[in-house]
Amino acid sequence: MPLSPAVARWELARRLRQRRLELGIGAAALTTQLDVSAAYWSHIENERNLVPEDKLEQLLDILEIDESEQHEFLALREAARQRGWWAAHPGLFDEELTRYYGMEWGAHTIRSYESVMMPGLLQGEEFIRALMNSRSATVAPVEAEERVRARLTRQRRLTDAEDPLHLTVVLGEAVLHQQLGGPEVLARQLRHLVVVAEEHPATVDLRVIPFADAGFVPAGSTFHLLDFDRPKLPTLAWYESAVFGETVVDDPARNQNRVRDLTYLFERMHREALGQVESLALILDRAAALDGAR
Repeated sequence: MPLSPAVARWELARRLRQRRLELGIGAAALTTQLDVSAAYWSHIENERNLVPEDKLEQLLDILEIDESEQHEFLALREAARQRGWWAAHPGLFDEELTRYYGMEWGAHTIRSYESVMMPGLLQGEEFIRALMNSRSATVAPVEAEERVRARLTRQRRLTDAEDPLHLTVVLGEAVLHQQLGGPEVLARQLRHLVVVAEEHPATVDLRVIPFADAGFVPAGSTFHLLDFDRPKLPTLAWYESAVFGETVVDDPARNQNRVRDLTYLFERMHREALGQVESLALILDRAAALDGAR
């Protein structure tokens, strides 16, 4: 699968900044050599602007990048110039969420925890529509169908024949009880979870932490840990909470503790959750209970 433009832009900006710091070149000195403003360079290092090809060639000389690596930098810039699927939906998502979707598209592995909400990558089309049209949704009716299509596009990473996403999800059992769309919709969604897991046993790992686990206090949040098939990229985290909102945590130098703590929490919850076989059985039992309640 081609490199995601968002991931390519992140890696390019990150490696340029790292190399500048390794050589001890201050931003002011670099902008003087490039004949650009401080704001212009800041936008490049923070991924707001893509460095022009002529400026990149100058940078490769200034930063003493050897010839073998120069091809990598130029290839990253070319990949970053491409348009991801999210470019077909301008203005639909805010800047932070758009960036996350670009990173998600280029991830090799994602580890997710959901305490209450059904994971977006595992939602069936009927459930997505119910979510977009729910009373608590902040989606304008004219955008609902476009958001449904966007979410289904995201899920294509699970079925990519050449490079499928490796997805590990831990759910709090509350996810299986939130009757969005009503009991019939939820029952079909639960069976959809099982179908996806059983159709992709090598790449989809689905675990549930049951209510009966007396030693577990569910974290009231959603978070994802993304890893990439790129040796120079660190783990990226996406964290959501009612208090702090949504944020991408992508710089271990500045956010090392947050990524470390989320990784530790996920690994612990994954160990304590039911195994996949037991989890899928619990999900099917819940679906059958919803059928029986009608």
